[in-house]
Amino acid sequence: METLPPKRIMTREENLDMFFRDGRTVILPIDHGVAIPVPGLEKPFELIEKVNPFVDGYVMNLGLAMRSGDLIQGKGLCLRTDVYNTRLLGPGAGSIPVYGIETAEMLGAHGVMNMLFPFSENEADVTQTCADLITDSLEIDIPVILESLPYGLGQKDRYTVDNVRFAVRLAAELGADVVKTVYPTNGTVDDFRSVVAESYVPVIVLGGAAMGDDAGLFKMVEDAIRAGASGIAIGRNVWQHPNPAAVARSLYAIVHEEANALEALALMKEPVK
Repeated sequence: METLPPKRIMTREENLDMFFRDGRTVILPIDHGVAIPVPGLEKPFELIEKVNPFVDGYVMNLGLAMRSGDLIQGKGLCLRTDVYNTRLLGPGAGSIPVYGIETAEMLGAHGVMNMLFPFSENEADVTQTCADLITDSLEIDIPVILESLPYGLGQKDRYTVDNVRFAVRLAAELGADVVKTVYPTNGTVDDFRSVVAESYVPVIVLGGAAMGDDAGLFKMVEDAIRAGASGIAIGRNVWQHPNPAAVARSLYAIVHEEANALEALALMKEPVK
């Protein structure tokens, strides 16, 4: 009886290369179903088919990842290891660890992602969870992306340059392979350049709540890339957009093709083939 060859174990660098095709990445997080109301994710498989040509990788919870199969073949798969539940109150709110590196290995994921909330009430517990995750990753060679946000989700008034700079450096010092963070509120290109300059691992930028402003979104991404960011991990501004494929294509053009915000905006008027 013929047996299948054993699955080849990928190195840490090979796993990272699944996301960073040319040193940059466009990651689509579709892991919001455990955390916040998610209009726009009712049909995740149809969404994946639409945006797939313009996405390098996905962040998924385990349930969706197990059922995505061939749809994400050849794309980077990042398993969300915590439930970042914003509906809970009290010091335990924000990040609930649910999975680890071994689950990611069984799934065949190329990375994991976990929240890190410096300055928050539960900073000690979340930091230890991240440290344990990174320690386990050293044995199995699966990269860790820490989503490092000062105080927590949506704390825009606290997303100062100094706070974001510390959040990014903390994640790097803990051993993260990649840091996902916010663009500082009212920050300039030089401000964010100073954040990236103090990180010796790649920094990628999130999008946050749907802006409803294509020009503003594209300008933020352009500024982040100009400042040295290695890519983006933008979810709601893609899949809550009336035309997810078009906005994903424009974001891809900024990250991978050196398009500026105005060129990305003009591209929105062209049909997606």
